[in-house]
Amino acid sequence: MKIFIGSDHAGYELKEKLKTFLSGLGHEVEDKGPFSYDANDDYPDFIRPVAEAVAAQNDAFGVVLGGGGHGAAMCANRVAGVRAAVFYGPRNPISAVDIAGRESADPYEGVRLSREHNNANILSIGARFVTDTEAEEAVKIFLETKFSNDARHTRRIAKF
Repeated sequence: MKIFIGSDHAGYELKEKLKTFLSGLGHEVEDKGPFSYDANDDYPDFIRPVAEAVAAQNDAFGVVLGGGGHGAAMCANRVAGVRAAVFYGPRNPISAVDIAGRESADPYEGVRLSREHNNANILSIGARFVTDTEAEEAVKIFLETKFSNDARHTRRIAKF
């Protein structure tokens, strides 16, 4: 599977580790930058190329990393055809509680639902909130989870 990846300075170190992890799983990884650490970089310079590449290839996915993941997802979602979801980590209250306030036994449920219900094609990771292992698990779940193709989800996505 083709995976495009990019980050800002806050996600640079984790991006480098995820490239190795993804390659080890047999994926073709294309890095859109940055290619060295620069505390003054601007994340849109690296996130937008990931989003554009994912939008241009129906079967490709993207992983973007920022300090919190929000800005990266906002930037990616500006590109038509992109559906970026944010992962803050399994200890985040949003990951541990569902919309009705019930505790979830699955801290990665949001990652799964972003694929099953929203057909997300980019996972945005808040690098300051996750361990390397947590990021690897989230990416693995994201890539292995299939879109449900339920009519209601397809209908809703078409309204984007």
